[in-house]
Amino acid sequence: MRRAPALGLAVLKVLGLAGLLGLSLAGCDRAPAPAARDADAVAPVVFRRGNGPEPATLDPQRAQDENSRDVIRDLYEGLVAETSAGELVPGAASSWEVSSDGLEWRFTLRPDGRWSNGDPVTAADFVAGFRRAVDPATASTEAGLLRMIENASEITAGEAQPDALGITALDDYRLALRLTRPTPYLLGLLTHPVTFPVHRPSLAAHGNGFARPGRMVSNGAYRLDLWEPQSYVQLVRNEFFRERPQVDVVRFYAFDLPEAELNHYRTDALDYTVQIPIARYAWLRENLGDELKVAPALSTQYWLFNTLRPPTDDLRVRRALAMAVDRERVAASVVGYGDRPAYGLVPPGVLDYNAQSFAWRALPMDERIAAARALLQEAGYGPDNPLRLTVHYNTDENLRRIAVAVTSMWREHLGVESTLHNEEFRVMLSRRKDPDQWQVLRLSWRGDYNDASNFLEILKTTGAVSDTGYDDPEYERLLQQAALEQDPAARRVMLEAAERRMLEFVPILPLYHPVSRHLVKPWVRGYESNVLNRTYTRNISIDVAQRGY
Repeated sequence: MRRAPALGLAVLKVLGLAGLLGLSLAGCDRAPAPAARDADAVAPVVFRRGNGPEPATLDPQRAQDENSRDVIRDLYEGLVAETSAGELVPGAASSWEVSSDGLEWRFTLRPDGRWSNGDPVTAADFVAGFRRAVDPATASTEAGLLRMIENASEITAGEAQPDALGITALDDYRLALRLTRPTPYLLGLLTHPVTFPVHRPSLAAHGNGFARPGRMVSNGAYRLDLWEPQSYVQLVRNEFFRERPQVDVVRFYAFDLPEAELNHYRTDALDYTVQIPIARYAWLRENLGDELKVAPALSTQYWLFNTLRPPTDDLRVRRALAMAVDRERVAASVVGYGDRPAYGLVPPGVLDYNAQSFAWRALPMDERIAAARALLQEAGYGPDNPLRLTVHYNTDENLRRIAVAVTSMWREHLGVESTLHNEEFRVMLSRRKDPDQWQVLRLSWRGDYNDASNFLEILKTTGAVSDTGYDDPEYERLLQQAALEQDPAARRVMLEAAERRMLEFVPILPLYHPVSRHLVKPWVRGYESNVLNRTYTRNISIDVAQRGY
C-alpha cells in the first residue's frame, strides 16, 4: 500500500488552508453557543422545519434525494463541515494535510468526537463508511462521486473488493485518503452524506436496516428519535456532541403539497419551509416579504427522455420537443420566482465554468417552432399521426403547473398529445430504474459541491442519473480527460465541450434553474442563504421570547 512521501506534505491547518486552496476555513463562523441551560427548568427548544416529500431513507450511503440528505446532515458530521453561509470548515476532522502532488490527503480526527451512544468516532468508522459507499452490495447511486479514490471504480464495477479502496486508518484518529488524480473540489465533496462514517456495531447488528429509530447511532449534533411516516421525523440533541446547539429538538415535517406546507407555516405550526406554492408567490412577496428568502442556487430542473424506448428513442423527436418549449415563459410566468431559463444542465454561477446552451438557443421562438415541426414530420408525426407521450412527475402542485404548461406548449406548437401521471416521489424514483415504465420523467439536480463535473457526471453510464440510456463514448472520454487534467483552464474547456456534446443528443429537457426559496419566521436566528441551499439546525437558534413559547 503506497505511503505518503516523507517530504513534501503541506500541512493545511485551519489558518493556512484559505491561502493554499482559496477556501475560507479561518473559523466556524457559527453563532456563539448559548449559555448552558438547566434542562430540568427550561422547556426544550424545538425547531419545526417543513421538508417537502417524505424522506426515502436516512441511510447516508444510500440517500439519493435532498429531502433525505437534509435530515442526514443534521444526524451526521463528515470530515469537513459548513458554516451557515456555506463556507467549508473542519468537521469531524480537526485538520488535514495534502502531499505535494495532490494525491494523498491525511486527516486528523477530533479526539472528542463521539457517537450518539457515547462511543468514540474513529478513523475506522470513516473507512467503513467509504468502503460501504463503493460496495456494489450497497447499491449506492452516489458511489460515482468517489471515483477519484484509488480503486473506487474497480470496486463499484465488481472487479475488486471494498477493502482495496484507497483509504486507510493510520491509527484511531488519523486516516489517509489516496487519489488517482488531484481533485480541487475534494473538501466540498466531503460534506456529502455518501462520505459520512458508519457506526460499525449498528451496521453489523442491523445491516441496511440500521437507519431507523431505536437502531440508528449517529455522530452529528442530533440523533434520531421518532419517524412518523407521512408526518415528521424527529431528532433530539446528541448529548455527546462536542457543541451544544441552542435547538434541542428538530422536527422535519413531510408535505407532498407546497400549499399544505404554507398553510402550516401561516398558522405558526412551522418555523421554516423548503417549498412554497407558485400561485401564491406574488401574495407572499407582498404580505410576508421580510420572511420570504429568495437567493441564487446551484440547481437545475429538467425532464429525462427515455432514449431506449419509442418515441423518445428518436433524436429528432427529442430535439423537436426541446425546441418547442418557451423557457422564458415558464420561468417568468409559470414559476415566477425569479428563476432563470435553462438551456443546459450546468447552472450559471458554478466556479470556473461558462454554462453551455443548445446550439439553437439564439433562434427566435417562431423559427424554433418551425424547425421542430419539420423534425417531427421527418420522424413520421403530424396531424394524421400525432406524437403521444406520457409524462411522469411527483405529486406537487408546483410541478403540476409546470407539467401542464410544457405539455400545453407541445400541443399548441407541435400537436403532441400528452398524458400527465403524478405519483409519490419514492414511486417515481423507483420507476425511472425500469426503461419499460416511462417515456418522459421529471427530475432535478442540486449541486453536491460547487463544480461543473458534479452536474455533468450524473449522465455518465455509471452516473447517478444514468436512467435515460444515454451512452456516448465521446462524452465519457471528455469527462475522463477532464478528470485527469490538472490545468484549470484546460479542464474547463473539456467540461464545456462535454456539455455541448451531451446537448446535441438531448437526453434531458432542461427547463429552468431554480432559486432557493424559504419562508423563515422572524424568531429564527442564524439562517443564511447559500448557493448549495443547505440549512444545518446546529447553526440555528430560536428567540423563544419572540415566538412566545
